[in-house]
Amino acid sequence: MKIKSLQQKKDWQGKKVLLRVNFDIPQKNGKISGDYRLLAALPTIKFLVEKKARLIIISHWGRPKGVDKSLSTRALAAYLQKLLKQKVKHIPDIIGDKAQKATKALCDGEIIFLENVRFEEAEKKNDKKFAKKLASLADVYVNEAFSVCHRQQASVSAITEYLPAFAGLQLEDEVKHLQKILKPIKPLVVVMGGSKIETKIPLIKQLYKPASHILLGGGLASTFLKKIGVEIGRSLYDAKNNKHLNQFFVGKKIVSKIILPIDVIVKTVKGRSQHRYLENVKKSDYILDIGPETIFLFSTYIKKAQTIVWNGPLGKFEEAPFKHGTLAIASIIASRSTGKAFGLVGGGETVAALKMTKMDSYVDWVSTAGGAMLSYLGGEKMPGLKNIIY
Repeated sequence: MKIKSLQQKKDWQGKKVLLRVNFDIPQKNGKISGDYRLLAALPTIKFLVEKKARLIIISHWGRPKGVDKSLSTRALAAYLQKLLKQKVKHIPDIIGDKAQKATKALCDGEIIFLENVRFEEAEKKNDKKFAKKLASLADVYVNEAFSVCHRQQASVSAITEYLPAFAGLQLEDEVKHLQKILKPIKPLVVVMGGSKIETKIPLIKQLYKPASHILLGGGLASTFLKKIGVEIGRSLYDAKNNKHLNQFFVGKKIVSKIILPIDVIVKTVKGRSQHRYLENVKKSDYILDIGPETIFLFSTYIKKAQTIVWNGPLGKFEEAPFKHGTLAIASIIASRSTGKAFGLVGGGETVAALKMTKMDSYVDWVSTAGGAMLSYLGGEKMPGLKNIIY
């Protein structure tokens, strides 16, 4: 595998560079409330500015249906300007006359930020005509939006047919670290939670052979438990995609590599948290966390691992009574990472839980890519990496 890196191109000066980022970040009452994706893109932006490229930044924000002023990238441009301490001019246009004039007027080292690319319906359709017009604004394309590389969208996929394409520094690092999971130092231990079977099954299938054990929690575990006939009460599980679990069973028994909880923390019908062994779960219970014996069991596998990947919380960690399992496993993974083993953690909720432990700096790679990370590790197509990785 080879990546078309920024370092490979020597003549950036004077080149108009269309930089696709993913600044789809949370906002509250009109104010940005999480800037991690902006911070992650800063090294690439600074690199290109220092090389005297003429920078045209483009991003989506939210899921607008047509033009939505509340999702204008003007606020992102202003926030980025503060971070860079350099002027970032917002252009309320994408491929029209204003965008054309602004890009022609750019000088070396200057930055403009175009309007929300999803204001154009053609973006989601991966429309080639739209991509070609977008490409006409620049000389070079740089993708710094790994988190949308699994999507067939014009500014991510079709654009690479019309401009020489390169990987941003963060995207390059992301791919290199994910490759360490696909070609792991063994034993590899996979920890997975969350609820959506359809997004997790390709990853479990892909990593099943190299993994020594796959530890499951959350709604994912409840779905498996339901299938083997364990009472899960009113717990969240994926009934719709239950059939996909068949490949992990031999007769009525689950394959030995997959490790399920042996005890849980439930919310009772009276709203109280209660420890239960699986055989004692009641029909009125909600399973919302793994129990202390499961934490100990999971930790025995993690402590033997040389490579660890974690995606998906193991319970409803947003509520204090049910955060202990997820945070305990997060702490164990962090303590095992950086030196003892290679640890990779990914997904929005998973990263949020890890940060609650204040041990995120101990993990070798913290990915914010979510669905794209699952797609890449699951062996699915990545349209946004076309013509960038070969």
